[in-house]
Amino acid sequence: MTEALTLLATNGGAALAAAMATDAWQAARDGTARLFGREGTHRQAAIEAQLDDNVVLVERAADREHARQGLVPLWQMQLIRLLEDHPEAEAELRELITHIHEALPPAQQQWVQTQVNIAHDNSVLLASLGGNVIYHQYPSPQADRQPSSPASGAADSSSD
Repeated sequence: MTEALTLLATNGGAALAAAMATDAWQAARDGTARLFGREGTHRQAAIEAQLDDNVVLVERAADREHARQGLVPLWQMQLIRLLEDHPEAEAELRELITHIHEALPPAQQQWVQTQVNIAHDNSVLLASLGGNVIYHQYPSPQADRQPSSPASGAADSSSD
């Protein structure tokens, strides 16, 4: 799976979880069930049942945002599997995410924003979504020292 499709699945999971227990829920539920319908009616019914159970968890939670955040990885995994099995679902998932995002209340629209940053090959990555990153790098104490050459010490002792 490419990083782009993984990000798409993450955004889809976040959008779906953000819609739970909001006015955008029914459209999000129906669109998600339709996406999984390409895997057959049995799979679609199982996804609908899972969605119904998940929205009850959010509705009953003392902290709905925490409950939603806990569901994002679950739906990310479901959507990754769907995209692996049905790559043609990518465009429909993108449309669903856009539709859900537009239907969400402003507070949830901001919550849905996700950011994935990946650092490779000993690089340093600093990122922030809607905030600041303040980074100070100081030279290490070892940076001021001159490295001693073990070969030069050995040459001095053998020159006698």
